[in-house]
Amino acid sequence: MQRAPRVNISTWSAIGWSGLALAACATSEVSAPAVAPSVAATPAAAPAAAPPPPAGSLERLVAIGDLHADLPQALAVLRLAGLVDDAGRWSGGTATLVQTGDTTDRGPDSKEVLELLERLTGEAAAAGGRVVVLLGNHEVMNLMGDWRYVSEGDLADFGGEAQRREAFAEGGALGKYLRGLGIVAVVDGTAFVHGGITPQYAALGEAGLNGLVPAVLGGSAPPDALGDDSPIWFRGYLQGEDPAICADLTKALRSLKARRMVVGHTTQRTGKVATRCGGALLGIDTGISSHYGGHLAAVELKKGDAWAIYPTGAEDLQDP
Repeated sequence: MQRAPRVNISTWSAIGWSGLALAACATSEVSAPAVAPSVAATPAAAPAAAPPPPAGSLERLVAIGDLHADLPQALAVLRLAGLVDDAGRWSGGTATLVQTGDTTDRGPDSKEVLELLERLTGEAAAAGGRVVVLLGNHEVMNLMGDWRYVSEGDLADFGGEAQRREAFAEGGALGKYLRGLGIVAVVDGTAFVHGGITPQYAALGEAGLNGLVPAVLGGSAPPDALGDDSPIWFRGYLQGEDPAICADLTKALRSLKARRMVVGHTTQRTGKVATRCGGALLGIDTGISSHYGGHLAAVELKKGDAWAIYPTGAEDLQDP
């Protein structure tokens, strides 16, 4: 996947972060977080460590990663997880499904995959369940007019470039749907995101993070707010060295009041779910779409106990 222009967030000033927080939170119902105060001359005593969040209470929470405009594979992984029937209708009852973004590009079925997830959102709610769909870098690229990875088959499926552009526009059916989605969801003690949330971004809080895309699209935040280190692009937790990344992950999770982070974006060429930092990080982009090998996999959390679901059976995963 093409990388966004680099923005080194560690060098941002407090004023820059304050402005970003204000721009992001202006689109949410939650006030912007306060700017960190200056360091006092006499250091204060370290606060007591906060107790970890509960391990989880939901009977069934399922997460699936990147689908990349491949409707047959999307339906196959949903059936594998027991969430849809043979007709593609919701059969998961009261289960919660989180899809971590990158539903578009590479394949020919962006429209059908998005329409499927939108329909399942309503069907799940009617059955007492829940579907949470998140934005990845590819949805945001489409909304910003970056179509480098749109396939010829996808263009043809819409009837041409003009029709596809109309569908993704602010007033188009898919454009309105995508603009209503967030980039982060903290569900039952687990933080779900496409790429990863660094400590600096985690300080914005869930509401502030979910205001970033509207702020950038609306022009009140710079495009660099969604650069390499942003939640839709960051790969460091799966590509960095353990001691450093696990320390950062712990800080981010503490800010988000979560025990675990589940990410997509960085394809696991083994076709298996990746675990790092004692199970506090799960990487679930296993290459589900045919473009990446068609490796079906989902993650299931049963009251916080993580399992990987494969066509060959379920495997217990390490828990934090």
